[in-house]
Amino acid sequence: MADLTPLLAYRWSPWAFDPSAELTPDEAASLLEAARWAPSAENRQPWRFAVGHREDETWKRILISLPGSDQGWARNAATLVVGAHTGGDAERAAYDLGQAIAHLTLQATALGLHVRQLTRFDQAGLATELDLPGAVRPLVVAAVGRLGDPFALPPDLRAREIGLRRRRPVADLLLA
Repeated sequence: MADLTPLLAYRWSPWAFDPSAELTPDEAASLLEAARWAPSAENRQPWRFAVGHREDETWKRILISLPGSDQGWARNAATLVVGAHTGGDAERAAYDLGQAIAHLTLQATALGLHVRQLTRFDQAGLATELDLPGAVRPLVVAAVGRLGDPFALPPDLRAREIGLRRRRPVADLLLA
């Protein structure tokens, strides 16, 4: 395997989060600052975030927008972050938002935190719950926290949590 920075090598998306761990205000600010510095076409930064900390109203509104199967593990995340784009060229905005979330994720890894991203949720319901302006479209929810006990997960998720991480070989990813 090619040499890879530890931030990328050790990043992974757990389902088991510590239900007692909290993010400090400095940690939350650091994640958003990393997202702010992500590359963006023409520096438009077409992303916006809603941040809910465990059990506050924003967190509850985000959590109920998730499918029931994801609510079971996501309720243990210290923070739920909604990533939304502000319209315009939707494809470019979505691409830029993806970069902002990637930067947030790598900063979390640097802080000893973990992130699991979700794109299956009730987007329209969440936009209503958070009273988002019409042009602001939520595209991702990122669950952020510290690692929890994988043996607290249901058997199907536990098996995936403790199993080996696998990635396709680079050769499979090349188009030509």
